[in-house]
Amino acid sequence: MSDTELDIALLSLLKSGDKRGFDTLFRKYYRPLCAYAYRFVNFEDVEEIVLDVLLWIWQNHDNLTIHTSVQAYLYRAVHLRCLSCIEQHTARERAHQRYQLELGDVIASEIDSFETHELLLNIQKAIDRLPPKFREAFVMHRFQNHSYKEIAQLLDVSPKTVDYRIQQALKLLHEDLKDYFPFALLYIGIHSL
Repeated sequence: MSDTELDIALLSLLKSGDKRGFDTLFRKYYRPLCAYAYRFVNFEDVEEIVLDVLLWIWQNHDNLTIHTSVQAYLYRAVHLRCLSCIEQHTARERAHQRYQLELGDVIASEIDSFETHELLLNIQKAIDRLPPKFREAFVMHRFQNHSYKEIAQLLDVSPKTVDYRIQQALKLLHEDLKDYFPFALLYIGIHSL
């Protein structure tokens, strides 16, 4: 069977709502689409993008019209989602930078140098109290600007492990520095809590 014939059979199964069509589509294209998406976006976004595209196809299977090959359609859909993700990250980064500039002015005007020194000491102590693996991943990401992928390679662990360690470090810091809110978190850039 040629690729065109396979596409026609696959589309027929999908349009009829046959789960086997979706299973076949998923098994055949999930990994290649993830590899493709990884060329454009961060590891953390790849699976979500690919799963969103595949889920959209399944949810809209009865109205699905594909004028190209299934493969070309999927790659184009993933590409467009990647571009959307990049735009969202860029917009968030710009907003984050504006926010930090505004907050920097507020913090500078409201905290004198003695309080700043005390705050920095408490932040450093809180970071020092983190479990070693959490601290290492957190410092590499927040202060050395390494990506999750780079940290994973340097520590010889998976990016998901890096994500877990950083999230746990953030939770522990949040708990440890709660008396210094919001200045401690703003100072070290923990805006995800």
